[in-house]
Amino acid sequence: QLQASGGGLVQPGGSLRLSCAYSGFTLDRYVIGWFRQAPGKGREGVSCIMTSDGSYDGNTHYADSVKGRFTISRDNAKNTVYLQMNSLKPDDTAVYYCAADLDLGSWCEVYGMDSWGKGTQVTVSS
Repeated sequence: QLQASGGGLVQPGGSLRLSCAYSGFTLDRYVIGWFRQAPGKGREGVSCIMTSDGSYDGNTHYADSVKGRFTISRDNAKNTVYLQMNSLKPDDTAVYYCAADLDLGSWCEVYGMDSWGKGTQVTVSS
């Protein structure tokens, strides 16, 4: 139901855009997020975006480490969420996952996500 793509090898300072295609969600409110896991580290939230039928629609969250460099966006017609990553650093190297929170049990927390896609590798290296 969630498929991440767009990873690759990029030099420091470069850019990548990740895509998360999702399907099967019939709810009016849900959160799609990007998470990452670096070698030897736990999984962490990167960015999330909310879809709802109310005033919170389009709300976004960013981890402090990516603010000002990463931008999350969506194309509702394509059921796709994007993560534009600019000014990439070696510390951004990780497997990136997209995930969905279907009951809004948290706000961009690993424990609150209900469905996960397979990851895509991002490597930032010269």
